[in-house]
Amino acid sequence: MSAPGAALLNRPSVSRGGSGAGGGRSLAMQLLLAVISGGYAVGAALNWGSEELAEIMGDFGLSAAGLLAAISCYSYARAIDSRERPAWLLFAFSSLMGAGGNAIWGWYEVILGQSVPKPSLADFAFLCFAPPAIVGLLVLAKRPVTRAGWVCLGLDSWLIGGSLLTLSWSLALAHAARTAQSGAPGSVPRAALSLAYPLLDIALVSMVLVLHFRRSETNRSAVNTAIAALALTVLSDALFTSPLLSAEYQSGQLLDAGWFAGSLLLAYAPWGARRPQLGPDPGGPGRVERPHSRPITGSLPALTPYLAAAVCTLGILYNVVDGRKVDRMVVFTGCTVVLALVIRQGIMLLDNIALTQELAQKENHFRSLVQGSSDVIMIAAPTGTLRYVSPAAAGVYGRDAEELVGTELATLIHPDDLGRVVHEVRRFLAAPPTEEPTTRIECRFKSGGGEWLNVESTVNRHQGGLILNSRDVTERVRLQAQLQHSAEHDPLTDLPNRALFTRRVRQALTGRRAGDHSTAVLFIDLDGFKAVNDTIGHQAGDELLIEAARRLQDSVRAGDTAARLGGDEFAALILGDGSRDRSAREYQVHEIADRLRTTLSQPYRIAGSEVRVAASIGVAFADPGITPSDLMRNADLAMYRAKAGGKDRVEMYAPQMQAEVVRKAELAGRLRTALHEGEFALLHQPVVSLATGEIAAVAAQARWRSAQGILFTPAEFLRVAEYSEGAAGAAAGPDATRTAELGRWLLEQAVEQAADRQRAGHDVPVAVRMTAQRLLDHAMPLGSVEALLTRHGLPSGALVLELAVSDPRVPFDDLERRLTALHRLGVGISLDGFGSGYAAISALRRLPVDMLKLDRGLVEGVVESPRLHKITAGLLRIANDLGMRSVADGVDLPEQVMALRAMGCTHGQGMAFSGPLDEYRLRRALVRGTFPVPGGAVQPALAGGSPGGSMVIRRGSHNETAVPPT
Repeated sequence: MSAPGAALLNRPSVSRGGSGAGGGRSLAMQLLLAVISGGYAVGAALNWGSEELAEIMGDFGLSAAGLLAAISCYSYARAIDSRERPAWLLFAFSSLMGAGGNAIWGWYEVILGQSVPKPSLADFAFLCFAPPAIVGLLVLAKRPVTRAGWVCLGLDSWLIGGSLLTLSWSLALAHAARTAQSGAPGSVPRAALSLAYPLLDIALVSMVLVLHFRRSETNRSAVNTAIAALALTVLSDALFTSPLLSAEYQSGQLLDAGWFAGSLLLAYAPWGARRPQLGPDPGGPGRVERPHSRPITGSLPALTPYLAAAVCTLGILYNVVDGRKVDRMVVFTGCTVVLALVIRQGIMLLDNIALTQELAQKENHFRSLVQGSSDVIMIAAPTGTLRYVSPAAAGVYGRDAEELVGTELATLIHPDDLGRVVHEVRRFLAAPPTEEPTTRIECRFKSGGGEWLNVESTVNRHQGGLILNSRDVTERVRLQAQLQHSAEHDPLTDLPNRALFTRRVRQALTGRRAGDHSTAVLFIDLDGFKAVNDTIGHQAGDELLIEAARRLQDSVRAGDTAARLGGDEFAALILGDGSRDRSAREYQVHEIADRLRTTLSQPYRIAGSEVRVAASIGVAFADPGITPSDLMRNADLAMYRAKAGGKDRVEMYAPQMQAEVVRKAELAGRLRTALHEGEFALLHQPVVSLATGEIAAVAAQARWRSAQGILFTPAEFLRVAEYSEGAAGAAAGPDATRTAELGRWLLEQAVEQAADRQRAGHDVPVAVRMTAQRLLDHAMPLGSVEALLTRHGLPSGALVLELAVSDPRVPFDDLERRLTALHRLGVGISLDGFGSGYAAISALRRLPVDMLKLDRGLVEGVVESPRLHKITAGLLRIANDLGMRSVADGVDLPEQVMALRAMGCTHGQGMAFSGPLDEYRLRRALVRGTFPVPGGAVQPALAGGSPGGSMVIRRGSHNETAVPPT
């Protein structure tokens, strides 16, 4: 056998454990028992030194030993709770009768100094010894479950008893019977007594022999010891009743040593013998199984009838050889034994025929199951060689069963799996069969075509070897691998997803690279990807992502990991090289990141057209003690800093980025708290006609009054709102909700207070600033502005929405539909920040705009910068040509008022007239109606309409001037 085969099925040698203390105590008790019995035998052989001491030891010594056995059996019966209790109680009563008989015998011989009369009470006590013991042995015997079993039990008992009776009658009992027939005085009781002893002993010996082959499995050691004690007692009784010893017997002789040893052995049986463990095996899994019985042991019960017939034949032959006339008792007993033997063999023959038929039926049944099973059933011998392989091997392994028989099992298992299989098999064979009857092993098995199949086997023990029930699970293993791959990879690009990327980052930080701080994580975001989806469709966007993933995968090293985290966000894990030069490593990783940025920013050929996107990349290094989540968060922060810094660039993480995030998060938290606790105040700044100084409208502005009483301007707290909408990464969702809530509050408060002023007679429109993203947000559903105007009773013409369009991702189609609906209702539309937003020309071309609001960046330098002066004048000329009013934001100086008015600007808003006012001061200003205009009031020469009127929207003004095609 090969070395792998020997290792596969070699059972490890183990020692019997947990029985050292119990075995030592049992051995000590056995030695003590042997010493006491041996001492008694030596004393009896020497006649105890005196006749008087011999009588005392022969009578009261035996009585004490019997009393000890009775007490021991009774105590054990009280201590156990099982079906054995009645048997041990009967043994106790039997020993008590023997002790009583010996005590009466001693009373006559020792106390009274006279011979024991025959018969006497002692004989009655001795006769009561055997029946309880016989019944006790019946209780301990394994009870038959069928009628035939009970008949066989009776026949076996009679076969043994009848044979012994025939032999005993031929040797001694016939003489006693003839003595009883002689009619001498007192001969009948003595003869009956002489017959009773051997007959009861014969019955007891019969039960002892029958029980030896039919004993119960429970507490076998104690039962065996009790049987040996009773057998020793019966042997002594047989010697006592023989004609050679009965006539010359005296108390204290060597024969008493047999009774004494039998009583001590019965007292020792329940306590000194090794009993089965009631709890877990102290030896643990290393205990050795009971060796299989020899075949001769199982054959003894079958030989018992023949042995009994042989004994019976010996009894008859004794009479014939001795020349005696064959006694009728011998003939009758012999005939009944032969008849019992015939009946017994007939029953056994019928049982054997039935068992043979049942065995054949079961064999056919299991052969059909094995041959028809789709699983391969194999039997491996203790040497590791396959002895049987079911026919299913041809369909599963592609190899005939005959070809596999005789093959070593170890040669069929994949070498990479053999060590694991050997370890599992040896562990299984060393485990207790009752605790682990089977085990499962999965390995690769060589097929007939040479490929390796994934096989799952259920393994059982079989005569030192193994039974393997195997099935092909290759498809299941492939499916599991596919599901595992799908769970860890992005379905579109097949790159590792966030879960797998996080696990690999964790492995890089906690494995053998734990001390390598040059490992870096790159977070990559494709700038302008949403515009690709909006312009040429999501299918094209998916193709672009696939191509970007391919470029990213080709750009990283073999040991690095490229992943897609979701949407247009990618990541890369750049494993460290063990370098301790941080600056050199940062330079190297920065070069890698910049190369990735260049590669990802190259034009993409999608759907026959060229598409361009850029890449913003954030880089973070594995500083000492950093966690995977912190490292990925740092790279994410660096990526957002790259986007905020102008996009299409690489940004390295710095600790102040996290500090800034914490500061903004704290400010955002304070903002949310202030919103719920009503710390916001609504102020209004007048919008004044630059020609007449009249108040044409009021611009609603929110102020945050902190706990310290400080009013934060819109620029200060709106930076927090803008941060919460995107720059905070994962926290954007909840903060964006707070920003939407703030926008709803501003709009509702402005409309409510404007309606109150309308009812007070101040018919002045209110302008509310709103971003295009917020107008299209789901948090502000369609009809919300109309419902708000209706609820507060404000005319639609009294509301102006100052629209800020600064994000290229805003869908203009949706925005145009929404603004057109509001414009038809009468709501004024003002284009806020004109001159600075990217979409100013597109907004003028497509959106229903009524007025333009110049960005304050243009107004601040309009006096000092001639170039800015020309730009502002050109923008105002466009507004006038389109028939729109114009509003200059941030007009703080008189010189700016005069310059803007000279350029044709119709309205202004700033500190040159008034700052933001609370409701009380605003109403006072509305009562006054005008503000002084630097340079005095003038009559307008522009086409924008009445300079002194309010900013109430007049229908048709936007459509009167044609918009040139673009």
